[in-house]
Amino acid sequence: MATWERRLPWYGQSAAREALTVWAVCFGATFLAYQAWPPAAKVVATVGFLYLPLSACRARGEDWPDFGLSTRQLGQDVRQFLAVSAVVFPLFIAGYFAFVVLWPLLPAGLASLLTPYTGNPHFELRLPDRFAEWVIDDLFVVALPEEFFYRGYLQTRLRDAWPQGRLFFGARLGKAFWVTAVLFALGHLAIFQVWRLGVFFPALLFGWMRERSNSVVGAALFHAAANLLIKVLDASFFGG
Repeated sequence: MATWERRLPWYGQSAAREALTVWAVCFGATFLAYQAWPPAAKVVATVGFLYLPLSACRARGEDWPDFGLSTRQLGQDVRQFLAVSAVVFPLFIAGYFAFVVLWPLLPAGLASLLTPYTGNPHFELRLPDRFAEWVIDDLFVVALPEEFFYRGYLQTRLRDAWPQGRLFFGARLGKAFWVTAVLFALGHLAIFQVWRLGVFFPALLFGWMRERSNSVVGAALFHAAANLLIKVLDASFFGG
C-alpha cells in the first residue's frame, strides 16, 4: 500500500468509523465541488465513490469483488433485476400517474418541495433528449458507482460493525441497512433540494437486493433502469 494511503483519515479505524469517515469525505468533496463549479460535482462524486473505498479496502487485501462488484454471477443478477422490475415498475408507474393527477391540487409551496417541475402536466409519450447518452450515464456514471459505494462498500462495512438483524424475504436487514439508506438520502443533499430526500425509499429496495444476492450488480441495473424510467415519465408529462 502506498505511503500516502496510510495518511488518510480512515486508515486503521474501526469498520463503522472508517465507513462513516469515507462517506463524510466523499460528501464534503462533492458539496464543495458543487459550490465551486457545479459541472464538476458529478465527476468528483463518481471518482470518490469508486476510489475512496478502495484506499481503505486494499489495506485489508480486499478489492471490488469483495464488495459485490463482479460479473461472477451475472446471470443471477440479471434475473433478480428483471424479477424486481416486473413487480415494482408497474406499481411505480401507477403511483406516478396518481401523483401527477394530485400534484396540481397541492399548495404551491408543498409542490415545490416534492418535485422540481412547474406548469400543467400533459401526457404525451416521448423519450428525453439524448436518451442514448442518458443510458450510458445512468448505468456507468451514476448507478454502478453509487451502488458500489453505498450498498457494496458502506453497507458491508457497517454490517461488519453491527448485527445483521432479521430475515426479510431472503435478506437479513439490520442497522447497517437502515443507516446506509439514510446516508444515501443525505448524500443527495450535496445539491440542496428537499425533494431529493425521496431517494431514501428506493434505497431500501437497492439495499435489500444487495443483501438478497450478495452482489451490487442487480441493484445497479435496477437503479439505472429506474432513473431512466423517471426520465421518460418526466419527459412525457413535463416535456423535459
